[in-house]
Amino acid sequence: MDLLIQLTLNGLFNGAHFALLAMGFALIFGTTGVVHFAYGPVYAVGAYAIWALAALVGLPFWLAVLLGIAFTAALGVGCYLFIYRPFEISGSPPFVVLVASLGLFIVMKNLIGIVFGTGVKTVDSVAYDVHFVGDAFFTTVQLGQVAAALLVGCGIALFLRASRYGKAIRAMADNREMATVIGIDTTRLSILVFALGSAVSAVAGALVLLRDGLNPNMGFGAVFVAFVAVIVGGVGSLRGAVIAAFLLAFVQSLGMWQIPTEWQNTIVFVVLFGFLLARPSGIVCRA
Repeated sequence: MDLLIQLTLNGLFNGAHFALLAMGFALIFGTTGVVHFAYGPVYAVGAYAIWALAALVGLPFWLAVLLGIAFTAALGVGCYLFIYRPFEISGSPPFVVLVASLGLFIVMKNLIGIVFGTGVKTVDSVAYDVHFVGDAFFTTVQLGQVAAALLVGCGIALFLRASRYGKAIRAMADNREMATVIGIDTTRLSILVFALGSAVSAVAGALVLLRDGLNPNMGFGAVFVAFVAVIVGGVGSLRGAVIAAFLLAFVQSLGMWQIPTEWQNTIVFVVLFGFLLARPSGIVCRA
C-alpha cells in the first residue's frame, strides 16, 4: 500500500511538472503552428541560467528565478525572430521549419554540454522540508510544483479570456489569415506567445533545479513529454494538454509498479499511439 501511495504521489507531482512544460509548448504550437522542438533546450538553458545566477553569482534564489524567467523569455523570442520568422516571411513549408527546429535543438543541446559540462548541477542555498504519508514521502519543492502549475494555468486561462491580447491570441490560433485580415498584428502576437511559453518553461526549470538538479540532456525529456501531451490532449487546447500531462505522469508512475523504469518513454509512446488510433483529435477536440 505504501508503494502505491508513493507512486500516486509521484504521478501527481510529475504531472504538475509535465503540465507546466505542456502549457508553454501548447501555447506556442497551438497559436503559431510552429513545432518548436528547441523548446526543450530553451527550458534547459533557462534552468542553467538560474543555477548560474544563484550558485556562481551568488544572487538570492528568488531573484535568480525572476532574472532567469526574463532571460528565457528573451531567448524564446530570439528563436522566433532569428530562426522561425525568416522562414515565415519566405513562405517556407512547415517541413522546412520543422527541420530548422530540430537543428536548433541539436545545436543548443550540445552548446549546453560544452558551456556547463556534463555533470549534474544543484543549488545548496535553498532548504526545503520532507513530509511523510506513512512510509511514502514528498518535499516542499514538489508541493511548489503543484502550486505553480495551478497558478500558471489559471493565470494563462484568465489572460486568454479576459485581456485584449489574450483574445487576439485566441483569434490568431483559430484562423491566422483571418486575424491578419481584421488587423491583428500576428508577428507581435507570435513574439508575445514565444515569450510567455518560454517563461512558463523557466518556472518548471527553476523547480526541477531544486528537485533533481540539471543535466545537459534534460531538454529532450521536456520537449518529448510536452509534445506528446499536446498531441494527446488535442492540438490547440491548453486544458487538454494539462489533462494529458497528468495522464502521462500517472501512467508512467503507476507503470513502474510492474515495468522497469527504463521503459518509461516506451509507455508514453504506447499512450500516444493508442490515442492516435482511437481518438486522433485528442482528449479535448476544438470545434
